[in-house]
Amino acid sequence: MARTKRPTARTGLARATVLGVILASAMTPPGALARTIPAAAPGADAAEGAAVLVGAGDVASCGLTADEATARLLDGISGTVFVAGDTVYERGTPTEYADCYEPTWGRHRDRTRPAVGNHEYGTAGASGYFGYFGAAAGAPSQGWYAYDLGSWRVYMLNSNCAQVGGCLRLSQQTAWLRDDLARNPRTCAIAIWHHPRWSSGVHGGSYAMRGFWRALYDAGAEIVVNGHDHDYERFRKMDPSGTWDKERGLREFVVGTGGASLRSFPTVEPNSVVRGTTHGVLRLELADTGYSWTFVPVAGASFTDSGSGRCH
Repeated sequence: MARTKRPTARTGLARATVLGVILASAMTPPGALARTIPAAAPGADAAEGAAVLVGAGDVASCGLTADEATARLLDGISGTVFVAGDTVYERGTPTEYADCYEPTWGRHRDRTRPAVGNHEYGTAGASGYFGYFGAAAGAPSQGWYAYDLGSWRVYMLNSNCAQVGGCLRLSQQTAWLRDDLARNPRTCAIAIWHHPRWSSGVHGGSYAMRGFWRALYDAGAEIVVNGHDHDYERFRKMDPSGTWDKERGLREFVVGTGGASLRSFPTVEPNSVVRGTTHGVLRLELADTGYSWTFVPVAGASFTDSGSGRCH
């Protein structure tokens, strides 16, 4: 099916500028990219001393309009925007970023910290993705990085294991994750990547993510946020084996609700406590010793989820 081009007020010159930036960045040698990711300012609407992290995965397509509705939610929420992969469909080309992502979530690009999904690798080396987001996406040969947000350490990981030399315990990425957790100890830490370890959605969970989960659990991290399945799901705190661990477990959110077509839940996994099929964004308020979450639905929808937790 031919891709439907989204009508926008963008001039041909502006579109050409976006494409030019993407293509120029994609041709930049990895070593030339800045590796220090600046932290965005905490949200002004957060509780005193807290920072706001807001976003979803599975976002933009020229043939759909739900990403426009979720982008309007971001318009009214300050803080740092995350994208949990599959930023644009179908193949993450420079043209798709210019025509499909830029008019909606692209207006928040300056405050966005993305994670790469599988659809971005529909273009060799995910070059459209790395070209569009530039240094904020990490080195093109890796696609993982970390930054500080308030008192929290935030890890953006690359779950496309075959593209980056694996994700298990002895992989370069997991070794980096363990090293950064040790070098930058925090009371509270969160990790965001695309493919969930556990999911009741159509794709289900990925056993390949167990190396990430073990490293984060051993270091005492708090939250994991994923996309890939086009739904919203929250799990109880779990240890690396998927057993409920009220004291030390990681709380996982699947938030593939940024704009792609929504899907059902074929089989409910153990420890899944909340599920919904509504477009929207997850707003996390990150304080020094704890956090709260709210799923914010698009206008006209009523499903939501909220709660809070303390860092251990």
